[in-house]
Amino acid sequence: MALSTPLRQQLEAAARAVSERAYCPYSQFRVGAAILTGDDAIFTGCNVENASYGLTICAERNAVFAAASHGMTHVRAVVIYTPTPHPTAPCGACRQVINEFGPDAEIISICDSDEVLHTTLDILLPDAFGPKNLG
Repeated sequence: MALSTPLRQQLEAAARAVSERAYCPYSQFRVGAAILTGDDAIFTGCNVENASYGLTICAERNAVFAAASHGMTHVRAVVIYTPTPHPTAPCGACRQVINEFGPDAEIISICDSDEVLHTTLDILLPDAFGPKNLG
């Protein structure tokens, strides 16, 4: 189900706002994500870098983990904001984590221009491995 315009605008504003709290001293690449859960709650996350680069966490995973820690079991939509001229899709690790809770989630990537990437996770991660494979 497509997001209503007001709900989409709320998610976009939340993703932009949380990007300002990103901890990114190494890349200077501030990313914000807002997710909409199955019960219409909104959770946000920003990227948090670490001097040991492998320990860095992306905004999308940060938002999903925040929601999961509050009992969320389904992701309906993810909005990702990057301060770029073109929208940036979630990385592979984030796609896999989103798949755990929202294999059919709506994915909207926005940026500093009017360009938007609007798709679904099953398009970004075809034939994904996930909970459906385990039972």
